[in-house]
Amino acid sequence: MNRSPKAALALLASTQLLLIMDTAIINVALPSIGEDLGSGSAGLSWVANAYLITFGGLLLLGGRTADLLGHRRLFVAGLGVLAAASAVGGLAQSSGALVAARAVQGVGAALAAAAAFALLLILFPDGPGRHKALGAFAAMGGLGGVLGTVFGGVLTDLLGWRSTFWLNVLVGLLLGVLALRLLDGGTRSAERGFDLGGALTATGGLGLIAYALVGAGDAGWTSGRTLAAGGAGLVLLAAFAVLEGKIARPLVPPAVLRRPALRLANVLSALAQMALFPMFFLVSLYLQSVLGYSPLVGGLGLLPLSIVVVLTAPQSGRLIARLGLRATMMLGFGLLFAGTAWLALALAAEGTFFTTVLAPSLVLGVALPLVMVTTNVAATADASPEETGLASGLINTSQQFGSVLGLAVLVAVATTVTDASTSAAATAETAGFRAALLVGAVFAGVAALLCARLRLPAPPEVPASHERVGDAVK
Repeated sequence: MNRSPKAALALLASTQLLLIMDTAIINVALPSIGEDLGSGSAGLSWVANAYLITFGGLLLLGGRTADLLGHRRLFVAGLGVLAAASAVGGLAQSSGALVAARAVQGVGAALAAAAAFALLLILFPDGPGRHKALGAFAAMGGLGGVLGTVFGGVLTDLLGWRSTFWLNVLVGLLLGVLALRLLDGGTRSAERGFDLGGALTATGGLGLIAYALVGAGDAGWTSGRTLAAGGAGLVLLAAFAVLEGKIARPLVPPAVLRRPALRLANVLSALAQMALFPMFFLVSLYLQSVLGYSPLVGGLGLLPLSIVVVLTAPQSGRLIARLGLRATMMLGFGLLFAGTAWLALALAAEGTFFTTVLAPSLVLGVALPLVMVTTNVAATADASPEETGLASGLINTSQQFGSVLGLAVLVAVATTVTDASTSAAATAETAGFRAALLVGAVFAGVAALLCARLRLPAPPEVPASHERVGDAVK
């Protein structure tokens, strides 16, 4: 069958759009869910958090499993799990059932996300083609956050919160059917065997740390529950590190983690998400709680940023070719620092969208695809065809945990500053949002400085049999 790389890329980028959009949609629908199911704020928080925990905890395992079992196979399986769990969520009659469904959704999302990114790496070998493909992924990620906010408001208002889950069912099934037609089924590693001990310790450790991070906002950073979960997670990750050095076929070969460019790229990717992901959340809250916009109008306030992301992302490959990867990365993080700091300082209790949010959000719209594309390129530049799932799992895990950690830290900063203020409510909330965004700007500034340390290895000699890696999926 003659498969089109462009059609396959459109499919994979649409999956990225769906997975990012899902998180934003649920955040908008949460108040309606609470009213219908009679759930308090603590229960509602876990409707969102259950998804984040399983998604973040299983990405690394999903990437390696895709290498061993087949990338298309795991991609379709992940979409199937996501669609089935979404159907259960749409029928849920209690908050407990909905939280369980969201956790299973996260399992499906982790499998689909890791396999999708690995398929992209196989489809487009390192070079300008991959840079353009990663630009499309970045564009869809930025667009997904905004469309999720808008669709969440529209669907919840017109059809009720359950319709947001049925949207996942329809789109997930459609993407799964298209995957069988557009993606090759023979892409997997020739190396057999599975590191069960590494899988259990890595997944358990990452899941427990995610649980501690997302629960810190409710229970506090020094609560017994947070410290116990975080400590147990670190112990499991330490056990994972020991196991990986002693077995023949480890889940994450230690030699991979010794690559300086890969390590730094994953750190930079996490720092980018620590600034970017909470920014969307905080700006939406500012527009609604301080300026008094409706959820729908508040979501539309992020539309200009999303348009700039879509316009900038396809140009990222050209910038890398002209300026070099490191210079483009430093430009992206510099703009991320400038845009986040400008946004923080522009916020005002008596402001408007046009005087406070619009201009700095356009700067952030340029920064987002530049940092996403360059960190992904650096993290996957020297991944062999047999390591594509592993590379995708590592970079996805860094991004997911950066998002979770950044949201936990910045929301905690905003809440602390707001609660400590004696000013009027709007002024106090604005001060909290400003402080949180300034912390996000610090994360971006640190990343901009670290970019100077990036050194990519010289490209290896490619065997003749691997000269056209993309042929396997064309």
